[in-house]
Amino acid sequence: MKKLLFLLVVPVMAAPNDSLLGVTLVADKSGQSLGAPMQIILLLTLLTMLPAVLMSATPFLRIVVVLHFLRQALGTQTTPSNQVLVGLALFLSLIVLQPVGTELVHQSWEPLEQGEITASQAWERASVPIHTFLLRFAREKDIALFMELSHAPAPKSPAEVPLSALAPAYVLSELKTAFQIGAVLFLPFLVIDLIVASVTLSIGMVQLPPVMVSAPFKILLFVLVDGWNLVIGSLVRSFN
Repeated sequence: MKKLLFLLVVPVMAAPNDSLLGVTLVADKSGQSLGAPMQIILLLTLLTMLPAVLMSATPFLRIVVVLHFLRQALGTQTTPSNQVLVGLALFLSLIVLQPVGTELVHQSWEPLEQGEITASQAWERASVPIHTFLLRFAREKDIALFMELSHAPAPKSPAEVPLSALAPAYVLSELKTAFQIGAVLFLPFLVIDLIVASVTLSIGMVQLPPVMVSAPFKILLFVLVDGWNLVIGSLVRSFN
């Protein structure tokens, strides 16, 4: 991506009085900057990447995977619906990211909006809390894997780990954590399925599949222990 942007920008900088495919350089207080067409192209490119970043580089990943595991364990098929689970995961992600978002606004967005810093300086400031958050939950083994795959030199300290290796390491670590939580959630409902299957087979009841018979018992158990409160509370606390 950086090489592509470099190839697009360099010819324009070489001829500031000309235009290339409608991309021109305009002068501002700090010198020359990209023209409006190029800024719009870059903004639209970033917006297309935003859903992928939201789904993978935030707590949304762990939360939505665990919620889908929970729905499968309950055997309720499409209840709650995908829209409900995604919405719940999004709200919980906002709660977890609230301290990071506040720090980003104060350190990066407000100075940029007031014209005190440039866009590159704003990104440098914003990358610090993002790097710190990702580093908290990325496993050392996963970071080492992506550092090796990228053929990058070993960092001298955790703060020197590049985001290009830290972000996929975070995704891999979150997937592992989410699968571990999902396996634990499956266990009590698996016990109910085994008991119901044993009972139905012993009495010769073959008219209904054991899964259909055990579904009400699993839902009843989940409601009696206030399962939603326990699961959501444990998920949010796992990020503290």
